[in-house]
Amino acid sequence: MTALSIRPAEPLVRSHPRFDQISMAFHWTTVLLVLWMFASAWSIGLAADAAGAQRMLAVHRSLGVALWVVTLARLAWRLRFASRPPLPADLPPPQRIAALLNEAALYAVLALQPMTGLAQSLARGKPFVLFGLEVPKLMARDKATLSLFHSVHELTADLLIGLLVLHVGAALFHGLVRRDGVLSSMIPTARNN
Repeated sequence: MTALSIRPAEPLVRSHPRFDQISMAFHWTTVLLVLWMFASAWSIGLAADAAGAQRMLAVHRSLGVALWVVTLARLAWRLRFASRPPLPADLPPPQRIAALLNEAALYAVLALQPMTGLAQSLARGKPFVLFGLEVPKLMARDKATLSLFHSVHELTADLLIGLLVLHVGAALFHGLVRRDGVLSSMIPTARNN
């Protein structure tokens, strides 16, 4: 009789270091704010009347400021204190470069997008509401600047959607195909094997 050697099954998720809790909180807060921002932007056009559209625009603007503050705080945390797990050592160089470029582009758009919205609001030459408080008119209406920042705001919103699709797609690829722990490293309740 020959002895059969039985190899243990490969775990569904290989062990991988995790992000720190504050980085995870910033990440998921950003996700919620971005989803709420897009929902509020789309709701403006669906409002039953001008007053409803103005309320949704005030919510959208306030969320934009909150997103900008969270993004800057997140960047400061990341650069100074964050525990960031490295990408898997066996990740091919083109995927490694794509991950780093996508991450940098996401941070840039998340920092830029609220600023273009604010510039657009200021160029309207009217008071507007942020967090329930009225911001007075700070400049005369400037149609050219308004049009420019409206176009940039719309373009960067589309860019943000594209970057998010790539980011989520990569996360799912790591979680479902590679099973390398990258996805679970950012999920607060996930455990590595």
